[in-house]
Amino acid sequence: MTAIAAPGRRLLDGNDYKTLALSALGGALEFYDFIIFVFFVTVLGHLFFPPEIPEWVQQVQAFGIFAAGYLARPLGGLVMAHFGDRLGRKRMFTLSILLMALSTLGIAALPTYATIGIAAPILLLAMRVLQGAAIGGEVPGAWTFVSEHVPVHRIGLACGILTCGLTAGILLGSLVATAVNVIFTPADILGFAWRVPFLLGGVFGLVAVYLRQWLAETPVFIEMKARKALAAELPLKAVLRDHRGPTILSMLLTWMLSGAIVVAILMTPTLLQTLYKIPATDTLAANSIATLFLTFGCVLAGLIVDKVGAGRFFTIGSLFFGAATYYFYSSVAADPATLYPLAALAGFSVGVIGAVPYVMVKAFPAAVRFTGVSFAYNIAYAIFGGLTPLLVTLALKSDPMAHAHYLAFLSLLGAGIGVYLWSRDQH
Repeated sequence: MTAIAAPGRRLLDGNDYKTLALSALGGALEFYDFIIFVFFVTVLGHLFFPPEIPEWVQQVQAFGIFAAGYLARPLGGLVMAHFGDRLGRKRMFTLSILLMALSTLGIAALPTYATIGIAAPILLLAMRVLQGAAIGGEVPGAWTFVSEHVPVHRIGLACGILTCGLTAGILLGSLVATAVNVIFTPADILGFAWRVPFLLGGVFGLVAVYLRQWLAETPVFIEMKARKALAAELPLKAVLRDHRGPTILSMLLTWMLSGAIVVAILMTPTLLQTLYKIPATDTLAANSIATLFLTFGCVLAGLIVDKVGAGRFFTIGSLFFGAATYYFYSSVAADPATLYPLAALAGFSVGVIGAVPYVMVKAFPAAVRFTGVSFAYNIAYAIFGGLTPLLVTLALKSDPMAHAHYLAFLSLLGAGIGVYLWSRDQH
């Protein structure tokens, strides 16, 4: 079966820009809702678990609930993708952000352990699982949605802008968490202010739900429905039977994407503090700069991959990513004055991930595209996104540059995929 493509080489019009803007905005807000939990995990550990247990146990349990969101991603993503391939992209695209908004508002309204006892962490876990299910449907759904709206020669740009929105959600979460800690005292945060970022996320999410009603179903799905070309069987069955190569390729790219985000963005503030003894305020500022430049890198990656193709882009871009991140980690300890510019360079280089969805959405035929992307992305992210912090932390005991070596390995993986795609394009 051949993929149905969006209309040819027309220019982006007003409807395209509206679709990209609303999709990226919704993605940013949804990713903010998903990630804000980690910035308040210490506070949540105090509030939602018995006060008599050791603090480290509270933290482990709170991080366990955070991780549960990742484990719920594959199931939520597959369910939404199944109906997205059968009933329409727009419905699931709207459902994912509604589910995220309601579960985030649910966290903001939860009573704590002091009020309802053991029911508090159980309810927190339930809300986190719903958040995970929502994000599992949002990311592959968003990539599928925008790629089927724009001309085929702008799929890379569309996916890059969308990925820029997702990473901007991480930056927004960091800025809101910083603002809450600046405005309120620690006692205020424990008392009530911890609810503020979740309340904001839920309200913004509901606004995004309203805005998404102005989006139209993708032309690709409408055409498939009119031609009765929708999947005639369970979409996942077709993916596992007929599209194993694209699935493995997409999983490997997701490994690169998840490892780059987890190590270079999420773990780096802690790594800089513990390994390089750089003050927390400086590391958080550097991380915000890196995340900002990551958003620029994602858009540029989308622009370039449309021009030169996935093979050339990943071959060269992945090596740049490996070199820039390795230089950052190996140089910043020697001269802390270079922290901010090198963080910007490293963050920018991570933007290579902005081209990952370009390959994924083109790898599967339209009838099972949502399911194929969702299955590969969510399963791989649950495995590699979940295991990466553990593997890197364990490796640091014997190799003080384990984090840099891990990213170097991922850059070689990306370059290898680039060579494979390049050779395939030439045949």
